[in-house]
Amino acid sequence: MMRQLAERPEDVPAVFAERFNTGDAKAVAEVYENGAVFVPEPGSPLTGQQAHAANERFLSLGLPITVRPRHVYTTGDIALLIVDWVIDGTDPDGLPVRIEGTATDVARRGHDGHWRYVIDNPFGVRPGPVE
Repeated sequence: MMRQLAERPEDVPAVFAERFNTGDAKAVAEVYENGAVFVPEPGSPLTGQQAHAANERFLSLGLPITVRPRHVYTTGDIALLIVDWVIDGTDPDGLPVRIEGTATDVARRGHDGHWRYVIDNPFGVRPGPVE
């Protein structure tokens, strides 16, 4: 059985990872607020269907993600999460894959009490263009 959405901000990364590791794009999408921003590469913020499609490209690798929250800062219904993560393994073509980063994410508690991503910036600490 899949874990419910996070009831605490520090649990959002674990809920995301559990859902990601099922390979179920719809389950992953539930961890995001409507209108959330996903930044699949520095300087390329996406929303809506484009964001879901970008996340599905990571899912299509068929490899598990491991997450390790480093810091969680909360004020009211908003939280900043700094999370180390890695996707590591062999892709469907038999090639080794290792993608890793330190995310800078923002989550918000919804009216239902569950926390979801508002901004998911997986490569948050990589240098990139200033916007």
